[in-house]
Amino acid sequence: MKVIVVGAGVVGTMHAWHAVERGHEVVHIEREAEARGASLRNFGQIWVSGRAGGEELDTALRARELWEGIGARVPELGFRAIGSLTPVRGDLELAVAEAALARPDAAARGYKLLTADEARQVNPALRGEFQAALFCERDAAVEPRTAQLALRKALLASGKYTFLPNREVRDVSGAEGMGACAVRDDRGEVHTGDAVVLCTGAALSGLVRELAGDIPVRRVRLQMMQTDPLGEPLTTSVADADSFRYYPAYRSEALDALNAGQAQDPTAAAHRMQLLMVQRLDGGLTIGDTHEYEHPFAFDTLEDPYEHLVRVVESFLGRPLPKIRRRWAGVYAQCTDTSRVVHRQKVREGVWLVTGPGGRGMTCSPAVAETTANELGW
Repeated sequence: MKVIVVGAGVVGTMHAWHAVERGHEVVHIEREAEARGASLRNFGQIWVSGRAGGEELDTALRARELWEGIGARVPELGFRAIGSLTPVRGDLELAVAEAALARPDAAARGYKLLTADEARQVNPALRGEFQAALFCERDAAVEPRTAQLALRKALLASGKYTFLPNREVRDVSGAEGMGACAVRDDRGEVHTGDAVVLCTGAALSGLVRELAGDIPVRRVRLQMMQTDPLGEPLTTSVADADSFRYYPAYRSEALDALNAGQAQDPTAAAHRMQLLMVQRLDGGLTIGDTHEYEHPFAFDTLEDPYEHLVRVVESFLGRPLPKIRRRWAGVYAQCTDTSRVVHRQKVREGVWLVTGPGGRGMTCSPAVAETTANELGW
C-alpha cells in the first residue's frame, strides 16, 4: 500500500510513522520547508494527569506507551519519563488534589499526594512555599522543536518514506473503484496512492473547507516563553492550581468550592491561564500558557500574562527566573466538543481528514495515528 500524508506536524508525522511501521510506502507532503505550527510551539509534554476519564485518558495512556517505545528507538526525541508536580496552597486547593486522588483511575495516572518536603525530594528546585503537591508519575516529555526532525530522520532510513517539503496541496481526488487516490500540489505534480490522510493542523479553510465543509473544530491561540538555562535540574514538569480549573480530570465538588471561595488571579482569569513548565535538554524552561478563542486573534503578544507567569514560577522556585530568551504565540485546532479527542472524517473515498486534537496533539498523536491506521485497515 502507498499512503500519502499531507502535513508534517506531529499528527501527520505519527501517521507516516505507523504506515511505515506496517510495511507501507509513504509520501509525506508539507507546505513549509518543515512544520512550523503548533507541533513546535508547545511544551513537549506527554500530559496524562489532567485528561478526562474514559476515551481521552485511554488515548493518552496508550500514546504515553507508544512515545516511550519510539523514544527508545529514536533517542533524539529526548523522551523523559519525568512525571509532574502540581504544588498547592491552602485547604481549597488541597481538597481538589485529594479529590483527584480519590478518582477510580487515579492509579492509572500514577497520582500521589506528597507533602512539601516529599515534593522537594522529588524536585529539589522547588524551594518556594507550598503546602503539598499532586504528583503524576505517568507524565513525560519530549523536545518539541526537534521531535519531528528526529522522527523524519528515522523514517528516511527505512527506505519506504519520501518527504516533499515546500509544496501546498491544491486538489485531492478520492479513489474510484480500484483506482488510486490523487493529490495535486502547487507545482502541478500529481501524487497517487491507495490512501490519503490530511493532517492540516489549524489550517481549516481553503482545501479543507472544500473537501469537508465547515467542521466542528475551532482555532485556539496561546502565548508561551522560554528562558536561558536554569543552572540546575528541574526534575519534573510543574503545574499550578489554575490547571485544576482548566483540565477535566479535576472537576469535582472540591473544584466548585475552590472556584467559589478563591478567586483566580485577574490576569490569569482574563487570559484563561494555567502554569505549565518543562525543562528543555539545554536547561532552559518552557513556560506557559494563555488561551484565546475569539476571532480575529491579536497579532501581537501581551506582557501581562508573561509577568503573571514569572511571578508564579518564582514563587515556586524561591528564586529569580533566568533571562527570558524567547516569547512566541501559536495557534492550534480543537474540537468544539472538547470531550472528543480528535475530528476524524472521511472526505472522499480513501481520503481522511484528521485534525482538532486541541492541546492534546503532542500527547496523543501516536495513539490517534494508530487508531486511524487500525480503522483504515493498514
